[in-house]
Amino acid sequence: MTVPKLSLEGKVAIVTGASRGIGRAIALGFAEAGADVVVCSRTLPDLEKVAAEIRAQGRRSLAVEVNIAVKSEVDNLVQTTVGEFGTIDILVNNAAINIMRSLIDLREDGWDKVMNVGLKGYFLCSQAAARVMMERKSGNIINMASSAATKAAPALGAYSIVKAGVVMLTRVFAVELARYNIRVNAIGPSLVRTGFSQPLWGNPDMLKGIEAGIPLGRIAEAEDIVTVALFLASDLSSYITGQTIYADGGTMA
Repeated sequence: MTVPKLSLEGKVAIVTGASRGIGRAIALGFAEAGADVVVCSRTLPDLEKVAAEIRAQGRRSLAVEVNIAVKSEVDNLVQTTVGEFGTIDILVNNAAINIMRSLIDLREDGWDKVMNVGLKGYFLCSQAAARVMMERKSGNIINMASSAATKAAPALGAYSIVKAGVVMLTRVFAVELARYNIRVNAIGPSLVRTGFSQPLWGNPDMLKGIEAGIPLGRIAEAEDIVTVALFLASDLSSYITGQTIYADGGTMA
């Protein structure tokens, strides 16, 4: 048999929430694997820096400022990508926000912010990109879920509910889009050392307690998530869809 290679040569990818953290790392990893990458978030100056890093690798890149919770802005992102690169092969839904409040103390506008970005935004981006992919009968969507989707934690209530929704969103889109040869999967990290989660790992005592509950004995680095994203985006995972891979150092075990 011929084993497929882990290559994204000739592919066009969109990565949301790509100005920093996991999103930035995935965008750079995809470029290193051969993809042209459209990076998007709400902070254009930071995005331009990431796009410049991608171009320095010899790949094409475009930075697009977008609020993924607004349909017109998502539609513009997709149209701009197709206009610039001709197609969309891969979408990575990574953008997210969290408000560290118990559900009983969370205000309605806080709930809406977390839901709009982390769930509605994933729906809108997937829907818009899938319509392009359906015409070509080929595509790949990767959603960023979380181990928080499976376990309730103080002050992570809205975030956990969003990520549980992302897991089901992944399954439903996978079933609906399979006949178009579009695969849809999710990655469920535990705690990753990024600016997003610094309030948790930045406290040495808290970090020590967290790592004591992880069989591998450490929290994840962004690169640990990039490798999973590369696997799901490549032909190495051509028979995998509707799944969530929990990259959690064995925590759920």
